[in-house]
Amino acid sequence: MLAIDHLNFEYAGHALFRQFGLQLGAGIAWLRGENGAGKTTLMKLIAGALLPHTGTITVAGIDSARQALDYRRRVHYCGGDTPALPWLTVRELFDLHLALYPGTEPAALNAQLDAFRLRGILEQPVTTLSLGQHKKMQLSLALALPVTVLLIDEPFNGLDTAAVACLRTHLADPARRARQCTVLTSHMEPDLPLAQTIQL
Repeated sequence: MLAIDHLNFEYAGHALFRQFGLQLGAGIAWLRGENGAGKTTLMKLIAGALLPHTGTITVAGIDSARQALDYRRRVHYCGGDTPALPWLTVRELFDLHLALYPGTEPAALNAQLDAFRLRGILEQPVTTLSLGQHKKMQLSLALALPVTVLLIDEPFNGLDTAAVACLRTHLADPARRARQCTVLTSHMEPDLPLAQTIQL
């Protein structure tokens, strides 16, 4: 599903990746490394938010640089930040993303909203959410999108015990693991069955 070939990328004169390669199929991959090792940068490269200086990143054979729009519709990055559109309500933010990802089933999003108990905040401005609500909002959207590759940076940060359990259940779902490549970074052990570990 995901193929990285001869990736070279530098940041502020520091070479983070040289001739880096990775191939991932369906299932869960856990990206590990010390602070500054390039975990978030690699996630943003896979997401298409950054482009390799040289080398290629493809999802289902679609190149992140040459077929950028088609590529981005197959990948979603859940990284903690939301678009700089502070006037949006939670519902409007969801509607914006659903329009960007054709084929998203509203029922799938509604199921996530119920699972994370977010129905009561849909009309609130995004800027009024607590850290936990903000994280649950992002995860509800990410888990509902019909993408080939789902990237989640520090998925358990800011979540209460019930939300952590809910997220683990969704990530461990056999149907999801069979159809989607999920890459996550976490400082805590993800405790998910058959999660592949990638050390940077």
